[in-house]
Amino acid sequence: MTWVRLLLALAALVAAMPAAARDVAVVGARLYAAPDAAAIDDSIVLIHDGRIAAVGRHGGVAVPDDADRIDARGKVLTAGFWNSHVHLTTDLLIAPDRASDAALGDALAAMFTRWGFTTIFDLASTMAGANEIRSRITDGRVAGPQILTAGEPFYPTGGTPVYARPIYAQHRLPSAEIRSTDEAVARVDRQVGEGADGIKLFTGAIVGGETGVLVMPAAQVRAIAAEAHRHGRPVFAHPTNGAGVQVAVENGVDILAHSAPLMGAWPADFAHDLAQRHVALIPTLSLFEHYPAEATPVAIAVQQVRALAEAGGDILFGTDAGFMDVYDTSAEYRLLAGAIDWRAILAALTTTPARRFGQSGSRGRIAPGMVADLVLLDGDPARDTTAFAHVWMTLKDGRAIFRAGD
Repeated sequence: MTWVRLLLALAALVAAMPAAARDVAVVGARLYAAPDAAAIDDSIVLIHDGRIAAVGRHGGVAVPDDADRIDARGKVLTAGFWNSHVHLTTDLLIAPDRASDAALGDALAAMFTRWGFTTIFDLASTMAGANEIRSRITDGRVAGPQILTAGEPFYPTGGTPVYARPIYAQHRLPSAEIRSTDEAVARVDRQVGEGADGIKLFTGAIVGGETGVLVMPAAQVRAIAAEAHRHGRPVFAHPTNGAGVQVAVENGVDILAHSAPLMGAWPADFAHDLAQRHVALIPTLSLFEHYPAEATPVAIAVQQVRALAEAGGDILFGTDAGFMDVYDTSAEYRLLAGAIDWRAILAALTTTPARRFGQSGSRGRIAPGMVADLVLLDGDPARDTTAFAHVWMTLKDGRAIFRAGD
């Protein structure tokens, strides 16, 4: 009787287990496996258990009879895109505990996955909000990208930006201004302990009035950057002007979160210095086009991107979505095309962020063993860079999380 009960219990356990996921085959696309790889036409990418199992031309990869097939003929296939500058600060995303799963999924789709982003880096919100969204994605309640976050930003004392003050007042958020260097270093430790993947400094904070831009003291930048690096975390800076750029790059910042057209064109020797220091740039060019000002011409921002790229520096793609309420990425690609070619843009979307953020062994390329984060485009960026915005399907861990027309 005991054996009968045991067998029945085992049978019930097996019945309750989820069925093994079937393999997925993406068939027929023109494949750009990496920015420096030759195109593969009529390709097959086989996905098993959320990872890429095989890559090749049609006829060179065996597809199991029971695999789910995605007919991608006429499409272009690349690795999933990274948006390295976003903000989880819309009214819904900053307080996700009050949002339904459906509303949260819709917001993430409209802002990110609909544009091919399978990983985003949130460069200022709250740790509590970012962790809530991450948890619901991990639990499978919400379809969304991998979220890296810097959590709460670090403003200089008295340096909450004029445009951020209404957000802090509306949501009754505690001040993110530095009270002392020791307190700021302790906050780095706390945020990393809460799951922060990076640290964001406002080395040039737009405060308005006679001050205009408040620059963070060099000693504070240096101390915060050193503590973040002790934890193996990258440091981002919102620089704004020349002084904000200088204090950032001379004191350990890794990534400039915006171009800085206010400081004028970058000479070749300055760009070379940035590249030698391994300081990357997230251009956010469309920000300067969307909010035009005589002092910050977008043409100067484009020149800064070109200068750094020619010096061998790293460019990361980012849109400032969340601060910007325009999520269509077409303008950013159009403007970037004035500074770098389509392969360099693809690198900014894939291999460069994967390398800079420690995931080059699992993401950024289409190769066996890599996580199956993929984008299918309805157009070829080799012919028109704005085709990067024509997303037909986004797959995260081998599962479609956006389909055009759904």
